[in-house]
Amino acid sequence: MNKKRWVKIGVGFLAFLLIVDVIASFYFYDLAIKREEKDFLQDNDDLVVSREAMDVFVSGGWRDWVDNQEFDYWELESFDGLRLQGYYLEAKEPTNKTVVFAHGYLGRARDMGLYGEHYYEDLGYNILSVDLRGHGQSDGDYIGFGWHSRLDLVDWIDKLLERQGDDAEIVLHGLSMGASTVLMSSGEDLPDNVKGIVADSPYTSVHDLFKYQMTRMFNLPSFPILNTTSIVTEAKANYSLKEASALDQVKKTDVPILYFHGNSDDFVPTRMTRELYKNTNSEAELKVFEKSGHGEAFAIYKDEYIKVLNEFLNDQID
Repeated sequence: MNKKRWVKIGVGFLAFLLIVDVIASFYFYDLAIKREEKDFLQDNDDLVVSREAMDVFVSGGWRDWVDNQEFDYWELESFDGLRLQGYYLEAKEPTNKTVVFAHGYLGRARDMGLYGEHYYEDLGYNILSVDLRGHGQSDGDYIGFGWHSRLDLVDWIDKLLERQGDDAEIVLHGLSMGASTVLMSSGEDLPDNVKGIVADSPYTSVHDLFKYQMTRMFNLPSFPILNTTSIVTEAKANYSLKEASALDQVKKTDVPILYFHGNSDDFVPTRMTRELYKNTNSEAELKVFEKSGHGEAFAIYKDEYIKVLNEFLNDQID
């Protein structure tokens, strides 16, 4: 076979690989980022919940507590014109302390009632829990994994200050994607009213998370598919997977951060939180729970979780 023939075969093969790469990139964008029903997580062994945690998540009294509260409905227009939905619950007794909640992937604001009941009933906080863009009742045709929502949180904080005044003291508390969202917001120009951040089971960056999941869930190398997926994401959702980095943001934050993670978390590996903790510019604490899967710590170790949380809040809030 002559040289020209080999060149044609080589070029054809490379063109074939490029086509496969592009198709795969659009597939993964639709799979993880496009706002639509997601069934690929239903049989994911990494998200199998322990019976102890499931009892709390499904039938815990916190759900009845959420249903029995009279939340005020707040709306916000984002920097790019989306209508975002928030739910505000004023404390029983007047207070300047408020917790702002950010939920996890495919979740919604009411899910954070698991933690909200403690803040409200035991600590006497006001609550603002929001549907992140692309979730719940908020607009958005893509999931930003926290990157654009970090700016939305800044706007929610400003709206909160308009209501509560300059003496407001605010804590941000996020779970999973919400944890990375509050960490991403930590690197922004936050007002001094934000006294602390609680991040439960965060990832370092969207790129790192996808790279880990592509290998674990699909047995695929991240290169070149992930690079092309990032290009698709930037074109369709206006952010790249590498720029959506909680790690870069905590390197410049001055807000104290409390990290929680379970050491049996196979969905977002514990090493990511350890890396975040190690690179946090501000005062930081880390609590790792034994035999706890993704986001299970509060359900399994509630008393210990609350003890660590309360100590952190007492240190940061006047």
